[in-house]
Amino acid sequence: MTLKQRLDSGGTIVAPGVYDALTASLAAAAGFEALYLSGAAIAYTRLGRPDIGLVTMSEVADVITLVRDRVPTPLIVDADNGYGNALNVQRTVRLFERAGATAIQLEDQSFPKRCGHLRDKTLIPAAEMAGKVKAAVDARAGDETLIVARTDAVAVEGFERAVERARLYAEAGADVLFVEAPRSRDQLDRLVAALAGTRPLLVNMVEGGDTPLMPAAELGALGFRIVIFPGGIVRALARTAQAYYASLAATGTNASFADRMFDFSALNALIGTPEMLALGAGYDDFGRDRPRDNEETAA
Repeated sequence: MTLKQRLDSGGTIVAPGVYDALTASLAAAAGFEALYLSGAAIAYTRLGRPDIGLVTMSEVADVITLVRDRVPTPLIVDADNGYGNALNVQRTVRLFERAGATAIQLEDQSFPKRCGHLRDKTLIPAAEMAGKVKAAVDARAGDETLIVARTDAVAVEGFERAVERARLYAEAGADVLFVEAPRSRDQLDRLVAALAGTRPLLVNMVEGGDTPLMPAAELGALGFRIVIFPGGIVRALARTAQAYYASLAATGTNASFADRMFDFSALNALIGTPEMLALGAGYDDFGRDRPRDNEETAA
């Protein structure tokens, strides 16, 4: 079932954040119906830097390609502000779609953008963003590739203006609407009341962010169709890694940390090493029993 068909079928889709092929494979194995390739998570892990517009289009495309080679799960991709104007957006959509993106998210921040839960964001005019959404829709090769339109206007222009922007982006052709960083349960309720009949709504859960944390089931009951947890995996792994390095520095051994990590064999089993080696061996054996060319000629 495609992501579009899944949205049409009803219910709520939970999409955990991933940032590489390993995290994507682990999330897919856990049974999630869709994954969210987070630009912030790529910045955190590949650059060791904050989400302030440092990640490039080509870097994200590289990650999409690696993730798609590993898992077939529908992939929602954070494309920031499209890396430029409407023409840049079109190039981004074409590149990401070819790489394997199932849905492409665009936001209305100016450049350089920053994480939606940081302060002092700035926006492009609503009409300009609507043009970028239209450009994205025009550039995609097929309508199974979804365009997610995000507005960061709640923190900049206020709640009502954010709703107006979202409606305009829907008119421009967006398949999914994402109003970033609502600040209360009341604002979540009001978003659904104002927009649920327009397009499917996506909501973002960020630990320590502006939006109150709620379980996906509760958000689904409110009317949100996609719930993303984009950076949670990085926050979890960063804390574990910090503890691991502190333990190794203090003790000079991994023995004291062994109950919190995979050993060599367990990790290889997790990533499919035995299966990969067996697959390769099967190709090594192909044709081994076939006659050689000179034998065929002699016959």
